[in-house]
Amino acid sequence: MTIEVNNESGAEVDEKTLSDLARFVLDHQRIHPLAELAILLVDTDTMEQLHVQWMDEPGPTDVLSFPMDELRPTPDDAEPEPGLLGDVVLCPEVAATQAKAAGHSTEDELQLLTTHGILHLLGYDHAEPEEEKEMFGLQKQLLTDWRSARGGGR
Repeated sequence: MTIEVNNESGAEVDEKTLSDLARFVLDHQRIHPLAELAILLVDTDTMEQLHVQWMDEPGPTDVLSFPMDELRPTPDDAEPEPGLLGDVVLCPEVAATQAKAAGHSTEDELQLLTTHGILHLLGYDHAEPEEEKEMFGLQKQLLTDWRSARGGGR
């Protein structure tokens, strides 16, 4: 699995941890080992431009996802398909503000946003209450499992 992390934000970010988390999430969703994912970290100005351009909403946001080949989690009785998963764009400055409001670290927020962005690439959404319940439940479970696997338990 190819996971490329590019930090163009100017913020200090643990890129290896984000890459390891992405690999964990993709493995647990049974995505083909030859799938490709890009994670891009940008500053608030760049994120605002992307947010306006692609979502037609003002101001910077925390995470945007740009799917490519519409890969989906693979059922246990099927073989995963290779392909380009897409791009997850994160804004560490927005994540830091949200982390402070939520009472946890920026690192924890970036991990949450990475997981959230990947789930969007895999076709999950939260526009409807049932979708939100499914996506956020899976997101929480993946983060709990990953942190437990790392011995962090957070």
